[in-house]
Amino acid sequence: MTNSFKARATLQVGDQRYQYYSLAALEPHFNISRLPYSIKVLLENLLRHEDGVNTTVADIEALAGADFRKLPVKDINFTPARVVLQDFTGVPCVVDLAAMRDAMKALGGDMRKVNPLCPVELVIDHSVMIDHYGSREALDLNAKIEFQRNQERYTFLRWGQEALQNFKVVPPDTGIVHQVNIEYLARVVFEKDGLLYPDSCFGTDSHTTMVNGIGVLGWGVGGIEAEAAMLGQPSSMLIPEVIGVRLSGQLAEGATATDLVLTVTQLLRKRGVVEKFVEFFGPGLANLSASDRNTIGNMAPEYGATCGIFPIDEETLRYLRLTGRSEAHIARVKAYAQAQGMWWTPDAPEAQYSDVLHLDLSSIQPSLAGPKRPQDRVLLAEVKANFQQAFAAEQKARPSKGVVRVRHKNEDFALEDGAVVIAAITSCTNTSNPSVLIGAGLLAKKARALGLRSKPWVKTSLAPGSKAVTEYLAKAGLLEDLEALGFYVSAYGCTTCIGNSGPLDDPISKAINDHTLSVSAVLSGNRNFEGRVHQDVRMNYLASPPLVVAYALAGSTNIDLTREPIGQGSDGREVFLKDIWPSNQEIQQLVAASVSSELFRKSYAQVLSGDARWQGIQVARSDTYPWDAQSTYIQNPPYFVGMSRTAPGVQALHGARCLALLGDSITTDHISPAGDIKKDGPAGLYLQARGVQKADFNSFGSRRGNHEVMMRGTFANTRIRNAMTPGIEGGVTKHIPSGEVLSIYDAAMRYQQAGVPLIVLAGKEYGTGSSRDWAAKGTLLLGVRAVISESFERIHRSNLVGMGVLPLNFVDGQSAQSLGLDGSEQYDLEGLQRGARQLQVIARKADGRTLKFTVTVRINTPKEWDYYEHGGVLPYMLRQMAA
Repeated sequence: MTNSFKARATLQVGDQRYQYYSLAALEPHFNISRLPYSIKVLLENLLRHEDGVNTTVADIEALAGADFRKLPVKDINFTPARVVLQDFTGVPCVVDLAAMRDAMKALGGDMRKVNPLCPVELVIDHSVMIDHYGSREALDLNAKIEFQRNQERYTFLRWGQEALQNFKVVPPDTGIVHQVNIEYLARVVFEKDGLLYPDSCFGTDSHTTMVNGIGVLGWGVGGIEAEAAMLGQPSSMLIPEVIGVRLSGQLAEGATATDLVLTVTQLLRKRGVVEKFVEFFGPGLANLSASDRNTIGNMAPEYGATCGIFPIDEETLRYLRLTGRSEAHIARVKAYAQAQGMWWTPDAPEAQYSDVLHLDLSSIQPSLAGPKRPQDRVLLAEVKANFQQAFAAEQKARPSKGVVRVRHKNEDFALEDGAVVIAAITSCTNTSNPSVLIGAGLLAKKARALGLRSKPWVKTSLAPGSKAVTEYLAKAGLLEDLEALGFYVSAYGCTTCIGNSGPLDDPISKAINDHTLSVSAVLSGNRNFEGRVHQDVRMNYLASPPLVVAYALAGSTNIDLTREPIGQGSDGREVFLKDIWPSNQEIQQLVAASVSSELFRKSYAQVLSGDARWQGIQVARSDTYPWDAQSTYIQNPPYFVGMSRTAPGVQALHGARCLALLGDSITTDHISPAGDIKKDGPAGLYLQARGVQKADFNSFGSRRGNHEVMMRGTFANTRIRNAMTPGIEGGVTKHIPSGEVLSIYDAAMRYQQAGVPLIVLAGKEYGTGSSRDWAAKGTLLLGVRAVISESFERIHRSNLVGMGVLPLNFVDGQSAQSLGLDGSEQYDLEGLQRGARQLQVIARKADGRTLKFTVTVRINTPKEWDYYEHGGVLPYMLRQMAA
C-alpha cells in the first residue's frame, strides 16, 4: 500500500505500541474536525487502503475536502474489516463459494484461492420456528425440530467451517446474529499484527446496522456484495450525504426505547434518507444508554438509511465492559478514538452535516407501528381507531363473517376481528435492550399478582436474542412471572419478526379462515409487512416488550389501553394498564442489580462449541463440496455454466416482455421467497415431486441453498398484486401473447423456452426491506434482464447490478401508469452501452402503436459497470482470480 500523506503513525497504549493511519496527517490541508464521525471512519479506510488503483490520492482528497452541504458526485471504495452472516443469507454465500471452487477448477485455476480474505462470522439464527410454545419444554422441542429440518444445511455449514479459511460459525440456539455481534463479535477498534483501525462490517441482513449503536460503521448488503467483500473486492459507493439528528432532553416517565425508535423511524422516513448516512449527536446522547442506541441503529432499514450511527464515548466503553470485553481491549478503543478525533464528549464541536433534524427525547410518547409498515407510528391511545380504520378498508375487499365461538385449551370463547392471536417478544431490535425486557418482566409480575392472565387465543412466545437475556431475567426473578403469562423461552433466534411464527393452533386458524377474520399480531420486532409475520394474520403491530405482554392480556387491538380496562383481577375489579406499568426507576434499579459482565462472560464462554446436536454432526474433509443431486436443500447453482475467461460485455435488449407490473413499496418480502412454502405453489409441487411431505417443507429461508426451490418462490408472495392480473392476489401473471394466467414461475419458464427476455415494471421504493440476495438472484434466474421503477431501495438496486440485472428509473415524475403501460407491450432498449446515463425505451403495443420514453440508468460507478459487463459480481471475481 502507498502512504502519500505520510499518515502511518505510532500510538502508545499502556506498555504497548501500535501502528495506525492518523487522520491528523491530513489536518495541514483539510479541516478534519468538521467531518461527521462516520466520514472519519471512511476516510481512515481510504488512507489505509490507498493503492493508486482502487483508492487514489484524489479519492482521499475528495472525501477529506467534501462540503457536506453540497456534495460532489464522486465514487469511493470502502473495504469493511469483516463480514457477518446469518444462516438464511449465509448458506447461499457458502454455496456460491463452493460453486466458485468447482468453476475455478473447470477454468484451470487454483480453487484454493476461493477463500474469505477477511474474518467472516456466521451466526445460525434464522432457522428455528415457534412450533411449540407456552411450556418449559418449548425451547428443547423447537431446537430438536430445527435440527431435524436443517441437518443437511448444518452439515454443509460444518463443511464450510472445515474447508474455508477465515470462516467461523456460531452454532444454532445461541442467539440472534446482530445481538451476538454487539455483545461478542464487535471489536469497535480492530487490532491486527500491531495495526489499529476502526471496526467496520458488512452483514447479509439489513439490521446489521444495530452495531452502529456502539460506533461500528456497518450496514446490510446482499449476499453477492458480501461475497465480494469476503474475496477482497472493495465496495464502490458514492460519497454519502450525512443527515445529522441532534438529540436533546431525556425520555419521560413511561416512554421506552421502542417508542423512541418508532418516532425516529417516522421522522426520518418523512425526511427521506434512502442511500444516506444518519448520524446522531447532541446533548441528548448523554441520556441514552448503549442499548438504546443499538435499538435506534437496528432500525436504520426501517427509516431507509444506509446506517444510523453513534460516536464512541464513555457509554460505549461502559457497554464493552458490561458485555465482558477485556480491559486491555477497552483501553485500545479509548486511546485510538481519542487519537483519531472519533471520541465524543458533551462539549465536543458539532460536525458539518448535509442537513440537521432536531428531536427532543422528552417529547417521546408510548407508541406502536402498524398495521402494515414500521414507519406508520400510532400513539398507544389511537391504536383502537387505527385498527378500526384498517379493518373498515379490509371489509370492502374481504368481508368478515363476524364473531365465531371457539373451544380451545378446555375453554370456550368468542374470537373476533382484532383478536391478538400472536404476542411475541422477539427480534434483536428489542431483546438486546435490558430496560425494555426488564420492563416486560415487571409488568408481567404486577399483572400476575393481580390475577391477570393471557387470553387463551393468544400464541405467546419469548425468543431472546442471546442466552444472556435469560440469565438476567432469571437473576431478576422475572422469568417465572413471564412464564406464568405464557411467555416461556421458546427459541434463541430470529423468529416471529421474519415469519418463523410457526403454525397457529388448528381451532384458531380454522376460525380465522372459515370466517375471514381480520386478526392481529403484536410483536417487539422491526418488520410488519403484509404476509410476513403469519399468513393468517392481516394486522401486525410493532410494540415494546411491555406492550406485547399488555396486548396478550387484553387479547385484542380493538381496545384503547389508555382508557379501557385491560382485564379483571382475581378480586373481580377492573385492572388498567397504568395499574401494572412499571416506573422508570423500578426498571433501572433492577437492570443495575441484575445485568453484569460476569453474566455475559458466562453466556459467551463456549459460544463456538454448540450443544451435543451440533457437535455430533459428521462431515467429510474436502476442498470441494460433494454435491448431492437428490438434495432438496443444497444444489450447485447455474451461475457459471458455460462460462469462459472472457467477459460477455454489455448485451442488447430487444423484444422483451413484461413479467409483472407492480405498484409502490414492493418489498423484498414480495419479491424474494420467504416464510411458509405453499403446498400448491410451484416450489411446493417441486418438493412433493421429490418425495418431500408438506410437514417437512420447512421455510423458503431454510432452502436458500437450492436455486430450484428459490426461483419457484420468486414473486410468489401471497399478498403481491400484479396489475397485469387485476383482482387476483398472489404470484401470478398474464402470459403474452397467449393471454393465459399462469404462476409467475411457469410464465417465466415459457418465455425462457421461447428465448424471450423479460423486464419488470414497478413504482416507488422498489425493493424495500431486508437485504435479500434472492430477490435479485431469483429475478435473474427467471430471465428478467431489467427492472424499470420510479425509485429503488439502496440494497436491492446494488444487488440487481451484482447479478447482472439492469436497474432503470422512470424520469420526470413519469410512471408506468402515466405512460399508459399495461404490461402487454414488447420492449426494446436503445443506447445501452458502458457509461450510459439515460436510455430510450420503445414499447410496442399489440395494435401497432409505439410509445417512447426515457429512463435513467442506475449503474452508479465504474466498478458496477465492470460487474454488469461480466454478467454479475461472481463471474467478475472468478475471472479476476483465474487470471
